[in-house]
Amino acid sequence: MNQRWDDLAARVAPAVFVVLWSSGFIGTKYAVSGAEPLTFLTIRMSYVSVLLAIIIAIWRPKWPNLREAAHSAVAGLLVHGFYLGGVSIAIYLNVPAGLSALIPGLQPILTSTLANRFLGERVSALQWGGLLLGLAGVLLVLRSRPMTGDLGWGWFATCIALVSITLGTLYQKRFCGRIDWRTGNIIQYVTCAIFYAIGAWLFETRVVNWTAEFILGVSWLVIALSIGSISVLYWLIRRSAATQVASLFYLVPATTAVMAYFLFDEWLDWVGIVGMAICAAGVLLVNKPAKAEPVSPGS
Repeated sequence: MNQRWDDLAARVAPAVFVVLWSSGFIGTKYAVSGAEPLTFLTIRMSYVSVLLAIIIAIWRPKWPNLREAAHSAVAGLLVHGFYLGGVSIAIYLNVPAGLSALIPGLQPILTSTLANRFLGERVSALQWGGLLLGLAGVLLVLRSRPMTGDLGWGWFATCIALVSITLGTLYQKRFCGRIDWRTGNIIQYVTCAIFYAIGAWLFETRVVNWTAEFILGVSWLVIALSIGSISVLYWLIRRSAATQVASLFYLVPATTAVMAYFLFDEWLDWVGIVGMAICAAGVLLVNKPAKAEPVSPGS
């Protein structure tokens, strides 16, 4: 029975992750309407830290040792700190929500390049073909987008997010795979709350408009993203090769674009839609069954 549930979870988890992760860009657009990005992220990280503290007090999971806690803090700054900071700043600078996921969607390219050296994973020729196909799709979508002024800084922020989430995924798999998700995550979130608070104090006005959109946006990001999607992501990282997990990010831009179309009337022309479809085809190739299993670098 347990095996059947495990098999079902393995099939469902990638789709759940893509939908939840995509919705984060939508929630962020609502949230930055009420506060500057680092201020809003400070509130988000503080909120989720309190919720996790309650969960930990009830279930009392094992705490990591000092070395593991340090690894969790570093992973948190990469997976949450610079990644969420980059995406939130991009959306705040008017990069469309549907496209703010696009540059971070290149994560599989960087992950597959680094995974061999960092984790001992081998990437097949078919997987490389899928990764390059996904890159071509992203370039199609971006072909005529403005890259100057505030938008230029916004696109630069998404590039920071790309590098950060790539390194964070690899770092999490390499050093944090055995840490309980509850205690590991609260270390990450508290670290990021401090990181964002310092940034907000130095660079922002810290004014918050407590509108319904802002409160609902932050609440969704805390519950569905910081607890829900991150838990699914780390579960997938423990079970799968880093290249496989990273390939799911190719589906995020298309999913986010569909959500943004219905919620914000953001639209893509037909070439952009073709580009999104090509990205999805790249994911199918990367996740073909004939892929090499990861080789543990420490065993």
